[in-house]
Amino acid sequence: MKPLFSTLALCLFMIIGNFQNSFAQQMDKQNYVVLTKNVQQLKPILLAAEALANQDGEDFGNFEIIVCGKTIGDSTNLEVMQPHLEKAQLIGANIVACGFSLNRFKVDRKRIPKDMKIVKNGILYNFQLQKQGYLSLEL
Repeated sequence: MKPLFSTLALCLFMIIGNFQNSFAQQMDKQNYVVLTKNVQQLKPILLAAEALANQDGEDFGNFEIIVCGKTIGDSTNLEVMQPHLEKAQLIGANIVACGFSLNRFKVDRKRIPKDMKIVKNGILYNFQLQKQGYLSLEL
């Protein structure tokens, strides 16, 4: 019985140790999320992301930009979105479309650029990222 208990205890300590190491590595990076209701704000948001990436250096983690609200339809204009998407890719940021807003304002999801991820609910996604330790800003 003692060898079985010792083996189980050792396995439990190894699992907990691995979890703590993984969590500590994630916390070493600084992650950001910005919720915006205006596609026109993407340029200054991306400039801020670039400045933070330079400032944080290797500590720069994820940068998520969630687009919600009435102007979500502007996301379908590839001429408007392409420069923002290219800049986001260079920085390592992600531009995300709110599925709830797409539904609410009857925007065809097929017209959203392929480089944009669509989440079911942008506000919920923002809260989920905050719970993971992301710094958050809403514009």
